[in-house]
Amino acid sequence: MKKKLTVFRDIEIIDAGAEGKSIAKINEKIVFVNYAAPGDIVDLQIIKNRKNFMQGKIIKFNKYSDKREEPFCEHFGLCGGCKWQHVKYEYQLFYKQKQIQENLKRIGKFEIPKLMPIIPAKETKYYRNKLEFTFSDRKWLTDYDKNINLENKNMNGLGFHIPNIFDKIIDIKHCYLQKEPSNTIRLAIKKYAVDNKLTFYNVKKHTGFLRNLFIRNTSLGDIMVIMVFNYYDNDEIKKMLNFIYSTFPEITSLMYIINKKLNDSIFDQKVELYKGNAYMLEKMEDIKFKISPLSFYQTNSEQAYQLYKVVRNFADLNGKEIVYDLYTGAGTIANFIAKNVNKVIGIEYLNSAIKDAKENSKINKINNTSFFAGDTSEVLNDDFVKDNGFPDIIITDPPRIGMHKNVITQILKIAPEKIIYVSCNSATQARDISMMTEKYSVQKIQPVDMFPHTHHVENIILLKKKY
Repeated sequence: MKKKLTVFRDIEIIDAGAEGKSIAKINEKIVFVNYAAPGDIVDLQIIKNRKNFMQGKIIKFNKYSDKREEPFCEHFGLCGGCKWQHVKYEYQLFYKQKQIQENLKRIGKFEIPKLMPIIPAKETKYYRNKLEFTFSDRKWLTDYDKNINLENKNMNGLGFHIPNIFDKIIDIKHCYLQKEPSNTIRLAIKKYAVDNKLTFYNVKKHTGFLRNLFIRNTSLGDIMVIMVFNYYDNDEIKKMLNFIYSTFPEITSLMYIINKKLNDSIFDQKVELYKGNAYMLEKMEDIKFKISPLSFYQTNSEQAYQLYKVVRNFADLNGKEIVYDLYTGAGTIANFIAKNVNKVIGIEYLNSAIKDAKENSKINKINNTSFFAGDTSEVLNDDFVKDNGFPDIIITDPPRIGMHKNVITQILKIAPEKIIYVSCNSATQARDISMMTEKYSVQKIQPVDMFPHTHHVENIILLKKKY
């Protein structure tokens, strides 16, 4: 017999927490709740009870918070993206800023100045320049009934993974993250695949022809489409790509990848150009950026510009500085500030990104940058500093997991005048900076909202050396 789940009545949601969850308290114990807003009063069913926290599921709303608004997407509550679209935007900003402040105090435990007001996004819909969709022969059924004969039902879908369920996807009808023709391209490709009886991927069996679809775009009007196939079938690939290109002549880069691996990562795969250019172009002020299919570029172009301007302002450049740009990606920050400094040296793990970074310097006639490929924890050593010059400023923009301890140790050994730490995860940012506070003090903190309707937020911190 199944154990009956405990229900608590008239519980108030008191705060927003990590990973897009909201927070209640029952008998002084934290309860994490999905799709709630601070101020809601609800009946909660406890679905997980651990020593330090519980997880609750809303079974009834008794009072709706004034911080709520009606979600705009039909997939809300099922799709893993845009989890905060039921919260008014001004309150999303409030709780993002609060989350950063609490992480810096609780995890970092160092003295911080007052945070600057978060920079909001001008566009809260259709702001992304890159989306990845998954083909699956096991779409999630919103109309599921145990009497349905699944053998005779079309189970093919093209969309996003269901959170915490690796083998099923939501068949997306309309996505509010990327502007047109993104939705139109995706729906046309799915219809073509179904009409031509092409097989969709099954992640458990590793079968099916179609695996993934990437759509990228820039503010200059470039559109890149990348099809990922599970195996090589020359005739079907040609027919499908010809259909895509003839139906959407506005596509400037059409490519494909054959990925035979068990995972969806494509960074180690060969990209084949079928039609158009092997890259897209983006522009920021008077700098053009060449973006290749596998290279990283901030997924919100407009907010990336706001972020880079903050970095430049925090650096307070006089034209004489040597700057190290760690985790430089395609050299966007490095090239953006190059005209304001003596020279910039960038380090990045991916060879393809470094190739783009060098190309971006070349097309903009920038001659004072140098880029090096490799693991930052290995590249940034004493000989590297000796060869490239002692940096006055280090800019670091690591992945969500933060910086390797060896990188922090080497930065402290180098001891530049300023460190500018850009992060999409204020928790690991706080952890890393806590290791630097003996030599550095936090001077300025500027959050930037890159991802409206999600809990994600970028944060920029300026550190100065103590004397």
